[in-house]
Amino acid sequence: MTSQRGVFVTGTDTGIGKTLVSAILCRAWNATYWKPLQTGLADEDGDTPTVRDLAGLAPLRVIPPAYAFQAPLAPLAAGDLENVTVNPGRLVLPQVQQSLVVEGAGGLMVPVREDMMIVDLIEGLGLPVVLVTRSGLGTINHTLLSLEALRRRGIPVLGVVPVGPPNPGNEQDIARFGRTRILFRIPPLEVVTETVVSEFAGNIPLLDVLQQQISQ
Repeated sequence: MTSQRGVFVTGTDTGIGKTLVSAILCRAWNATYWKPLQTGLADEDGDTPTVRDLAGLAPLRVIPPAYAFQAPLAPLAAGDLENVTVNPGRLVLPQVQQSLVVEGAGGLMVPVREDMMIVDLIEGLGLPVVLVTRSGLGTINHTLLSLEALRRRGIPVLGVVPVGPPNPGNEQDIARFGRTRILFRIPPLEVVTETVVSEFAGNIPLLDVLQQQISQ
């Protein structure tokens, strides 16, 4: 395990809310943000400036991506289009004084290179996971499969964050059958601003507290 304190934010799908959750955690824990693998820059500015603005992060608390690709594809496919192969030696945790929030690309089984998926990256970095899920129909299957894949590799899970219309039944089943906790939930939001992120952040337990709870 790494000596760097922090979490890896992953999800059961792409476009699910990992970036918003990352911003909330950065604000709550006064953390540094790093998205090692960014794709889709042909269509958007990327998640790094979004988190920086939503969490109100100073420039020193934002680590640039190790790789940034234009196509909105998995890192392997996006890299192939630019004749770039991801070098695992560049996917090493930056050592910073603050806690570190690392955001993944897509879900656990997204290819990074021929011999590496996102779940392999998580295992190598040695950080516990915050799993972002949808709240509605189908989420129990997707979430339990993701939790099983993480546990098979011995990766600790801090908890799950459902995003979407409230669904207490799904949350209860995920917590029960997934042997995990619901960290917090994000309902549908009309707008997402720094103020909204700050309000969510005010209710997040301290990282040290969460890590102690999963180690007990």
